[in-house]
Formats: sequence, structure tokens, C-alpha cells
Amino acid sequence: MFRSAVLACLACLALCLGAASAFLAPKTTRASTELMALKDMPGAMPPLGVFDPLGLADTGNEETLLWFRAAELKHCRVAMLATAGWLANELGVTFPGDLSYGQPFSSLSHLPNEAWDVVPYAGKLQMLVFIGCVESWSEAQKPHYTKGGPMGLQCDPLGLAENMNKDFLATRQKSELSNGRLAMIAIMSFFAASSVEGSVPGLPFPY
Repeated sequence: MFRSAVLACLACLALCLGAASAFLAPKTTRASTELMALKDMPGAMPPLGVFDPLGLADTGNEETLLWFRAAELKHCRVAMLATAGWLANELGVTFPGDLSYGQPFSSLSHLPNEAWDVVPYAGKLQMLVFIGCVESWSEAQKPHYTKGGPMGLQCDPLGLAENMNKDFLATRQKSELSNGRLAMIAIMSFFAASSVEGSVPGLPFPY
């Protein structure tokens, strides 16, 4: 079960590397000019403020810092979706209809790792191809986010961000990052609890 999940993650990584140049951090040296103030970017919040014990923010120029932030934002959003999906699956919440011909969504196990094993090979392939297409499309946008372009997929069909004042938008951005950071910890805990008995106190095994 766990081996299958690991193989799925490796397959996803291999697919995303298809547009390798788009995902590499800009190769830069320490800029002679002052770096963009990390403390002024969304995400520096009490009680920790700027938390960068390894000094990664000082390893390049502003493009490098923006690449780091874009990577964090992407991981935050994926982790929030993954955490919500894991909990829904754990509670037995499924889509109506069939996952594939003659196989209803309700046939999925309430254990997420086992549910992935039940998904047909063609279904797994469709998901991985879709992820690769979304990644390639988002990285191909001009101007690139490391050059001053918008960060992320910019999925705002209702135009909510356009009607927010600057201070309120900054608050919402901080909230998204806070929730995303917590979700990254949560999903890692779920994987640990489902793989190693007793690794996460309070969670059953397998989870």
C-alpha cells in the first residue's frame, strides 16, 4: 500500500519534470543591491515573524526570493486540498456515480492510501497528465512571476481580489499562507500516521 503511494508520488515528480527548465530556481549569485525585504512580504507574522533559520532568503537575488515564495504558495494550496481530500475520504464522503465503468466512487476505501490503489491505471494517468498540464501552463505565463508577473494560477472567477483594498488583500494573503503552512504539517502527519504505527500520537494506525 505505502509502496504504491510512493511510486505514485515518484511518477508525478517525473511527469512534472517534463518542463524542467520552468521549475528550476534562477541560478544567481548574491546581489550587490539590497534584497527585497522578506519581513515586508505576506507571511511574516507573529509570534515568529520572519522564520528563516537557514538564511535561504539571502542565497540569491529578488528573483530567487520570489521563486521561493511561489513554491511555498503552491505547496500550501496543494496541502490544503490534500488535507481536505484526506479528511473527506476518511469520513466516507464520495462523489456520486462511477469512478470507472462498473466501479462506483463509493467502492473507494476510507483509507486514502488504499483508495489510491483502487483507482484504475488510466485514472491515475489522467490525474498525472492534468497536473503536468496545469504546471506547464502556469509556468508559461508572461511575464513570469519572478519578473513581476502574477503568482499562482490566479483563479478568481468572481473577481474578489480586484474589489479588495490593499490592507484587506494583504490580510487574506497572510491567512492563506498560515492555513497552508498548517496544512503542510497536517498532511505530512497523516502520511506518517498511515505508514508508521505510533508516529503521530492521537491518530490511529493506519489512518
